[in-house]
Amino acid sequence: MVWLKRLEYGAKLALALLASALLWRPGRRRTAETPLPFPRRILLVRIDNRVGEALLTTPLLSVLRAASRPPEVHVLAHAKVARVLASHPEADRIIPFNRRLLWLGPLAPGIRALRRERYDVVVDCANWATPSVTSAIISRLIGPQALVVGPRTWPVHKLHSLSVPARTDTPQEVLQRVHLLSPFVDTSRPARMSFRRPLISEKFHAWLEAGAQTPRAVVNPGGRLGWRRIPPEVFAAAARALLASGRTPIVTWGPGEEELAKSVVAAAPGAQLAPPTNIDELAALMRDAGLTLCNNTGPMHLSVAVGAPTLALFLRMDMARWGHDSPPHRMLDLTPVIDAGGDVEARVFEEVRAFADGLQLRASNA
Repeated sequence: MVWLKRLEYGAKLALALLASALLWRPGRRRTAETPLPFPRRILLVRIDNRVGEALLTTPLLSVLRAASRPPEVHVLAHAKVARVLASHPEADRIIPFNRRLLWLGPLAPGIRALRRERYDVVVDCANWATPSVTSAIISRLIGPQALVVGPRTWPVHKLHSLSVPARTDTPQEVLQRVHLLSPFVDTSRPARMSFRRPLISEKFHAWLEAGAQTPRAVVNPGGRLGWRRIPPEVFAAAARALLASGRTPIVTWGPGEEELAKSVVAAAPGAQLAPPTNIDELAALMRDAGLTLCNNTGPMHLSVAVGAPTLALFLRMDMARWGHDSPPHRMLDLTPVIDAGGDVEARVFEEVRAFADGLQLRASNA
């Protein structure tokens, strides 16, 4: 219900204003012009429960690691996605967020333990589009004496010591997130997502090796939000384009998506259904296959993070913000084609064929 959503949103904003008053501390506010000491210990807070959001935090790790005096970096992540960042080589510690008794505020077990860490800086890694009230409050509670940095968004900016305005020269989410670190480090250097070296079983390694002699591509037709998924028949057309380019499509699937994947395989004779995969196995498959076709989902960010050339299909989402348009990746917005009643399958077939053939040409010229 729309009215219920609006009521919930209004309640969150009121909570942010109340929390900013209760947690107010004289002298807490800092301006962008104030010289800031480089932090020795820093906590990045991103407690969203989506895989893609966890991966979008990794460019901050690489920027901090590349600093002239790299700080000790901890990341507070949602318990369900902390596994995505576990063992990341550029993070000193990944902390699954303990939500138990959160209503106790600074006395909640998870908050109390983090307050004892005495971080110099706590970064609320939210975005500028929608105020993230919970993230801002938690960041403030964790760092009672720390410099709390976050996006300049009303009213959550009242909980920050320093609120960073959004960049005006780019909408890209990766670059905007890294911009949160601009008070401390040079953020002009290229930002990249990254993932640990995948840890896979001997059985899965043997499966990868068995198909290594045949050019392959990962096709991932699933996604968390059904309304922004491209229809399975379009992915089947894409799989047929890959077959025409000499690649075997390996159709991957997540929880509850096996039947969707099977429908794509059935409509593209020669395609193969992937075995069940965890995130490390999916990452290893993407890296080894060297081409990923997917929706705008967590697997898109994972594919880019492992360096696999990625062709992502967008539908009714801001491609300039969420996509990765730098080579060797290609983002394709199908919204205009669908709205105009165009032949989506033919368009995707042509785009996928051109993308796959282009990769093959670059490989042969290398």
